[in-house]
Amino acid sequence: MKILVCIKQVPDSETRVEIDARDGRIRIDQEAKHWMNHADEFAVEEAVRIKETLPDTVIDVLTVGPERAAQVLERAMGMGANQAFHLLAPEADYRSPFVTASWIGAVAADRGYDLILAGVMAQDDMQAQVGPILAELLGRPCATSVIFVEIRPEQGAVYVEREVEGGRRHMLELDLPAVLTIQTGINKPRYPTLSNLLRAKKQKATVLDASTLPPVSGRERLVAADYPRRSRAGQFLEGDRAEKADHLLRILREKAFL
Repeated sequence: MKILVCIKQVPDSETRVEIDARDGRIRIDQEAKHWMNHADEFAVEEAVRIKETLPDTVIDVLTVGPERAAQVLERAMGMGANQAFHLLAPEADYRSPFVTASWIGAVAADRGYDLILAGVMAQDDMQAQVGPILAELLGRPCATSVIFVEIRPEQGAVYVEREVEGGRRHMLELDLPAVLTIQTGINKPRYPTLSNLLRAKKQKATVLDASTLPPVSGRERLVAADYPRRSRAGQFLEGDRAEKADHLLRILREKAFL
């Protein structure tokens, strides 16, 4: 079996983000730390677990981003991936998920992947679109928010359970090749091993330039960005129960609610 795992480098959740008042663009501190997207760690781990069950499995990992994004490829190989591809693309405060999915599809189309995995969504933009768009572009079945995976080689299929609202699960069987987006909590991602990390540094990723791929229209553009609007501040009542009740009644009368 041949698996591709799509991963993304995202800024640390504590990173200071500013919106430029002149053009509405999002500015991130250039000194900010970046990590592998949280959900993508679970996708890599799930691929490695499949590999442990089916020993002939080969795992490729791919990321789209600037030079610093190579860091997440090393981590994925440290976890057990076999080969890495870095689709080199310039820094962007916003990139349409259609563009990202189209680039990945152009790279993946002729490589014979039986299964493509991705995290359920990226924690920086939270759109959860790249996986489903990629499946549509490649003409493959897709299941999202997957919390259980079982490969069924004899049937040429994959059995999955996906999380839906209310704690319910959908049980599905998809024909291979297929695309899955993996939900957090499906497994416990392992730490990279030293031997695998050394192999990753020695092996290096295959670098592909996004500018050499067929041009793609994003079909959408970021027209503005803004901070969340502040809600009205709350007020705490002090004293014993009677004092709090009197204070509350006074406020309600002042606001003409009574």
